[in-house]
Amino acid sequence: MELKHYWNIVQKRLLYIALLIIVVCTAVGIYSFSFIKPQFVASSTLIVNDFKDSAELLPSIDPGSITSTIGLIKTYKEIVKTPSMMKKVLAEHPELARSYSELSGKVTVGSVNETQIMIITAREDSYEKAANVANAVATVFQKSVPELMKVDNVAVLDLADPSEQRGPVAPNPIMNIAVAFILSAMAGIGLAFLLEHLDETVKNEEDVEMLLGAPVLASIPRFKKSDTSEPGSNMTMTRGAGRGSNVSLDT
Repeated sequence: MELKHYWNIVQKRLLYIALLIIVVCTAVGIYSFSFIKPQFVASSTLIVNDFKDSAELLPSIDPGSITSTIGLIKTYKEIVKTPSMMKKVLAEHPELARSYSELSGKVTVGSVNETQIMIITAREDSYEKAANVANAVATVFQKSVPELMKVDNVAVLDLADPSEQRGPVAPNPIMNIAVAFILSAMAGIGLAFLLEHLDETVKNEEDVEMLLGAPVLASIPRFKKSDTSEPGSNMTMTRGAGRGSNVSLDT
């Protein structure tokens, strides 16, 4: 019974809910397709090795040294995003950004779990620009490590190719519209229940019983002129809100 009552509330304002969904989804679609600039992502890969003397040759890989190197990557990830490192990149590549803070906002640094791989990712409005940013940060950082850490244990594993054709990673208009549909539907249903809660008008016998705390003994049906038959004949009044059979009026 409760579910039927809730469905009646939604059904009564279904048109308004549908209009809200249409307006919101249309606005989000237009904004996603026309006003959001496409965003492209490019990545460069670095490998962090355990530092050894160049004259020393290891017969096998030392698992302990790999573990310590993985821990060192956390330090390197923080160094890449420091203002001093971004300023070094801008000093060699001033065309990449207007300030080091703007350049820092384009760059993210990650690592592959339990490996010695670092990934420098750049986000720009074209893949060529993103690749140039990622490559510049990777190469400048690789050259700066010996000066900063007194060890030369970072090598460039892979650079992004600026000439490569890649599609944008954002925006995703279909996803945006789907999210807008769900949120607007929820908002519309919530608004329907709010309006029903604020509406204190009496609409049926149940409302009267709830308001007065007494049973309804009789009700006056509603009828329209179009509900009547031809003049001079018996006119039947259809029941509106009320219990019992229809009321007939003879003339």
